[in-house]
Amino acid sequence: MTDDVVGGPRPGANEQPTGAMLPPTDPPAAGTETITFPPTQWWESPTDATRDDQSAGRNDVSPPGPESGAKPIGFAKMMIGAAAVAVLAGGIGGAVGYSMSDTTSAVAAPVVSGGGVSAPADGSIAAVAEAVSPSVVNIAAGQGTGTGFVIRSDGYILTNNHVIEGANGAVEVTFPDGTAAQASVVGADAGYDLAVVKVDKTELPVVTLGSSDSVQVGDTAIAIGSPLGLEGTVTSGIISSLNRTVTAGGSGETSFINAIQTDAAINPGNSGGPLVDGNGNVIGVNSAIASLGQEGSAGSIGLGFSIPIDTAQRIANDLIETGSTQTPVIGVTVDSGFSGRGARVAEVTGGSPAQAAGVQSGDVFVAVDGRPISDSADLIVAIRDRAVGENVTLTLADGGEVNITLGAA
Repeated sequence: MTDDVVGGPRPGANEQPTGAMLPPTDPPAAGTETITFPPTQWWESPTDATRDDQSAGRNDVSPPGPESGAKPIGFAKMMIGAAAVAVLAGGIGGAVGYSMSDTTSAVAAPVVSGGGVSAPADGSIAAVAEAVSPSVVNIAAGQGTGTGFVIRSDGYILTNNHVIEGANGAVEVTFPDGTAAQASVVGADAGYDLAVVKVDKTELPVVTLGSSDSVQVGDTAIAIGSPLGLEGTVTSGIISSLNRTVTAGGSGETSFINAIQTDAAINPGNSGGPLVDGNGNVIGVNSAIASLGQEGSAGSIGLGFSIPIDTAQRIANDLIETGSTQTPVIGVTVDSGFSGRGARVAEVTGGSPAQAAGVQSGDVFVAVDGRPISDSADLIVAIRDRAVGENVTLTLADGGEVNITLGAA
């Protein structure tokens, strides 16, 4: 069994899809899905079984297919290898049995002496929140809510694809001052789980984009967004891990993310919001969480995942300039029955970058530019983290190396 080099894998009833997820129980917010750790036969849900008929993705290599004889994977494997996580389709859309009015009304306002609140200290979380929050917006799309942030003063806002998919163009943006505006979708890429929307406004405050390449494990991480519809919520933690292979699927194409992992509290509704460093620079787009709870009870357990801003900025620029993006590929199919370490090539596409570089059927890739590859999902994420036209070095299991210039799907 081999998976198509371009078509995205869709899990079957007996398949262990790397990022397929169980639907929530009642009542679902638009696109909200969770998984359960450890995943004991969780892919056998009717929702997952029907995904074979969904639209094809644009992956150059694919995770194992239904003939692989895949078995349930324990929690440790999921987190060390390709982590399956829940996409955070925003918030409290629809009639979720949850009301903040009863709880917030009982909280007394703090008493402040001296006639007011002093300015936050430089470098504090309060100072970061004060600087970044004016650029963070709430997004209502269909029955769900999510978050976004202003990347250009003339109205361009970056968010997750799963926040706006299925909205049929009905996207409303609410700003921190309480004003609202209708937004149009400029473009979206489900494979990267990113989208850009635009409002008819100018002179908007914009975020400062940092570089995810400079992020280190242990750095301060601050998430700002609208969890459960609570706009302007700020949570903090640290960067827990980097280069975490995360796959997640909503109602459409599976997303493959070379994720930044954080323990800053991220919940449904935070999707599309910024993850910022201690200096207030955006380093990621909050996109997914892992959950230990039962179906429909997803919430933060300290395992949140963000799309690196270097990747997000590249995709956003493409969407703004052309309305679409290019997905980098090498041009191979992989053996879905391969159980060893790495990704084994089943077939090389004629005329592809891989063929030009001399890749042959049976080759096993174990690293990309020195980054270890444990399975096909790792390979997809490592390739998608690059741009079309970039050169990558793939290490073979026999110690050889192949240099490939990435093509476009």
